[in-house]
Amino acid sequence: MKLHALFLSLLLLSGCSREFIEQLYDVDYTTTNRFANNLAPLPGQFTQDTVALDRLMNSFNGQVKRYWGDNDSLVASKRQYVKYTDGYQSRAHVDFERGVVIVETVAKTEPTKHLKEAITTTLLTPDNPGGVDLYSDSAIELSGKPFLYGQVLDNEGKPIEWSWRANRFADYLIDGKLKKRSERFHQVYYVEIPMVADHANQRSYKYANIVRDASRRYGIAEDLIYAIIKTESSFNPYAVSHANAYGLMQVVPKTAGADVFKLVKNKPGIPTPEYLFDPARNIDTGTAYFYILRTRYLKDVRDPLSLHYSMISAYNGGTGGVLNTFHTTDRKRAMNDLNSLQPNQVYWALTNKHRNAEARRYLEKVTAFQKEFNQGKNLTQ
Repeated sequence: MKLHALFLSLLLLSGCSREFIEQLYDVDYTTTNRFANNLAPLPGQFTQDTVALDRLMNSFNGQVKRYWGDNDSLVASKRQYVKYTDGYQSRAHVDFERGVVIVETVAKTEPTKHLKEAITTTLLTPDNPGGVDLYSDSAIELSGKPFLYGQVLDNEGKPIEWSWRANRFADYLIDGKLKKRSERFHQVYYVEIPMVADHANQRSYKYANIVRDASRRYGIAEDLIYAIIKTESSFNPYAVSHANAYGLMQVVPKTAGADVFKLVKNKPGIPTPEYLFDPARNIDTGTAYFYILRTRYLKDVRDPLSLHYSMISAYNGGTGGVLNTFHTTDRKRAMNDLNSLQPNQVYWALTNKHRNAEARRYLEKVTAFQKEFNQGKNLTQ
């Protein structure tokens, strides 16, 4: 089996020790922090698998640095798609925040030939995150509608779907837009392809039916789902993070994912990264987790708007982080204090007094994106 399958199986094994509290009122309020460090395995458990996973990632990082050097190495992240091909000599980098696609090669012989192949591969990469291994240089099977269709236009202003158009555009870029830069031990040949102004909308439109279904299934507002996706991944279905969060809503398998499997799906184990790279399953899982926050972890928050703010904050910084904002030692007292405040006061506390700066900004971002959505504005960057 290819490296991707091994990577997924090791991640699955390394996260299986997480257990969740069953009793409705005995809630562990610290379990939902999505940005915490990975939970360590219990003594003696999964040691071999963890070591194997470390070796796998070290091998990948070592190959990248071998060709690109320490200062020019890139890996995929929440808003950055990075895929190496051609024996690690070429790579595609989609920067969703800047709205630009950068295709590069460090090939020493016939660099423009290598670059052209990398450009066409990037333009034709299919809309199937589960089929693209971001942690190796494995080839991509080019079939189906491309992921970047409509988000990038060629020199004639046309979307790119077929190989003949991708090849012709690659020739145009190399003939007139080729750039070079020198790094310490190598020279990089590259092109920069601007994305269309509403590229985030182009991606978001694809998930409208999925978002609508999840909203109806769990009773979570569509505008909240859209705002979370934009905040978490900028509608990048290939999104990954250092905290082992995956996909559009950046679900961590062994925390939020395990909660959803156990408390909503009534099934054992945790979702695999491959499961979470599927947009429909990812949005279903992330929305189901909001359902858990509303009906279980934060069910005692009385005011609907205060609950809304608390759920958003908890999705990022954990339910414990929400309650610690109001009282650091007594959970019951914290809930009582929260309920004694007006919604605008709860919002102020969570955006000014929350112990985690990222969580403070997160609530501001999500609520701002919700307002844009409801006012009919574009969800672009």
